[in-house]
Amino acid sequence: MTNRTAPISPAAVDSLTSLRAHLGDISTVELAEELPRMEVTEQALRFRLLPKDRALAVFEELDPVHQQELLDALKDEYVRDLLDSMEADDRAKLFDEAPATVATRLQAQLSPSERRATAQLLGYPPESAGRIMTPDYVSLRATMTAAEAIERIRSLRSRPRHLDVLPVTDGHRKLLGVVDLPDLVAADPDTVIADLVSLEHHEVDTDVDQEDAARLIQEANLNALPVVDHEGRLVGLVTVDDAMEILEEEDTEDAARFGSAVPLERPYLAAGVFRLARSRAMWLTVLAAAATLSISVLSRFEDALAAAPVLALFMTLLTGTGGNSGAQASAVIIRAMAVGEVRFSDALRIMWREGRVGLTLGLMLGTLGGPIVALLYDPAVGLVIGLTLLAVCTWSTLVGSMLPLLANKVGVDPAVVSAPLIATLCDATGLLIYFSIALAVIPGLA
Repeated sequence: MTNRTAPISPAAVDSLTSLRAHLGDISTVELAEELPRMEVTEQALRFRLLPKDRALAVFEELDPVHQQELLDALKDEYVRDLLDSMEADDRAKLFDEAPATVATRLQAQLSPSERRATAQLLGYPPESAGRIMTPDYVSLRATMTAAEAIERIRSLRSRPRHLDVLPVTDGHRKLLGVVDLPDLVAADPDTVIADLVSLEHHEVDTDVDQEDAARLIQEANLNALPVVDHEGRLVGLVTVDDAMEILEEEDTEDAARFGSAVPLERPYLAAGVFRLARSRAMWLTVLAAAATLSISVLSRFEDALAAAPVLALFMTLLTGTGGNSGAQASAVIIRAMAVGEVRFSDALRIMWREGRVGLTLGLMLGTLGGPIVALLYDPAVGLVIGLTLLAVCTWSTLVGSMLPLLANKVGVDPAVVSAPLIATLCDATGLLIYFSIALAVIPGLA
């Protein structure tokens, strides 16, 4: 008995034709954003309708977690062709973030050459320039002429995507510099490549942190950054698109830590409820424990509160102002550190600058708030509020600017010393300052 596949109805054919036409009208970026919002079977259906080159471009735009989901829904033969066509660095990133068993299974499906290229990248330290570089590049010899270099590029069977930056090496693969493709094309055909090499070039070692490499690309306005091994031999390029992804990931992690949460390390919609809760639970516990400092301060000044209940009215105002001042200062300093504008050696200059900023803010708020409280309640209370605003703003601004620097000095991510943590610490110290000033100013409280 022979099994036969049921014929596809004309309506189904029309539907697929319409869907294929619809997919052709959507840009690659838009399609990569929409696919993860669909069921996996729907993703696979649409993905198979795409032309091969377009499918590869869309796949490389997806986050690794969505790439894994899509691969699970595709046939092994399709997966093998897709993985073999990927850039080596994109493929290494996918394997790096996949479970070990999945990565091993996928790697086994690669051709020998692509397997070796991927294994080479995965052999470098995590989050290093070597891990994210592309080993696919076109290098030129310094002794070539411009005409010979262009002919070399034309003769390649498969050209790398990134040809705008061409590394120049000697006979031992030692990096001498780079040539920009527009300069090569515009040069006289007989010009020697050595004469086209940029007077200044940048390079990084394979073990350099990936964020440092990405920042260098950003700061120096580079399209690609050569990566060399410990002997100065060229091994790959970090490209500007990879640098942008790295900076996006780092900013995402910092944003999570600013909000006192553990980075999710995956897109929001791909994270389960338990993962979302777990990412926030630890820091909520830490902040709750830190808040007990405020309770300890209040218990120490119970008698002062009983003697002057009006002081309780302004506690939230003062602690909130102090916390906000510290959070503002920490955000500014952490950002300045991230882009390389300040470092620990600038601590005294930063302290002097931020101290004056805090003092100025305190004078502004104290001059505004003190007289209003004096008119509505009592002159002595107004004086306490004015002086407390002055002291709290100055102190909190100093704390907010110094803690990130100290954290970075001892090897802790400055973003961990985030706004909520600083605000919690400033709450306790702000109450201590508040009641200390009140005891000194208001008669009968001491």
